[in-house]
Amino acid sequence: MKQKSLTGNQLKIIAVIAMTIDHLTSVLYPNYPTDWWIVTLHIIGRLAAPVFWFFIAEGYHHTHDRKKYAIRLFAFAIVSHFAYCFAFGIPFIPFQTSVFNQTSVIWSLAWGLAALAIHESKRFKPWQKAVLILGITGIAFCADWSSIAVLAIVQIGANHGNFKKQMAMMLLWVSVYAAVYAVFINPVYGVLQLSVVLTVLLLKLYHGEQGTWKGMKWFFYLYYPLHLTICGLLRLALHGNVGVMIGG
Repeated sequence: MKQKSLTGNQLKIIAVIAMTIDHLTSVLYPNYPTDWWIVTLHIIGRLAAPVFWFFIAEGYHHTHDRKKYAIRLFAFAIVSHFAYCFAFGIPFIPFQTSVFNQTSVIWSLAWGLAALAIHESKRFKPWQKAVLILGITGIAFCADWSSIAVLAIVQIGANHGNFKKQMAMMLLWVSVYAAVYAVFINPVYGVLQLSVVLTVLLLKLYHGEQGTWKGMKWFFYLYYPLHLTICGLLRLALHGNVGVMIGG
């Protein structure tokens, strides 16, 4: 336990920094360039999503009111949709340009929480759980990180307390995402998704405490749409009203 030195808040700050680097890089250098240093910036960006998945699952197990948690997350997903689309030049009304990247990762996080609740529920039979979770993956498919975020959250939450299995199952689903990304979007950026394995080293340092600052969740709820709005303004200034990634 002495070797585990990162609080939940510290891990979330690292994820926020990595996410910001990734989003700014997408705006500054659009359309998937393969220069080594740009790819390196996006590799840093892969540290973000698994941290968010992990703490959605942690939140499910530790929150005092799961219903309020879910309502707050879905409301946040709606607000974030407009900020995300503005940031990257994606139409607010989905599916006009693509089935990929039509809304933010928050949509996948919210549905991941719902899927985990279904998986852990005693109200449903196994086949009913499978059908419901499959339906949820379809609903989340259009978001950033797609259905994989849902499945990763389910596996991380279902294997709560077994870190090795949590990470193994997460990496399995990320490998599926990487393969799909490589085939349908960009081969280099498909392989790049596998760099989420670096996040395992960070999460291994989590010692189970959130930290003393209680305002972290509210900071993120404000910061996420704010930084995307700044990205959108930067996109307009640099490139005009055009999309800078698939979906735009």
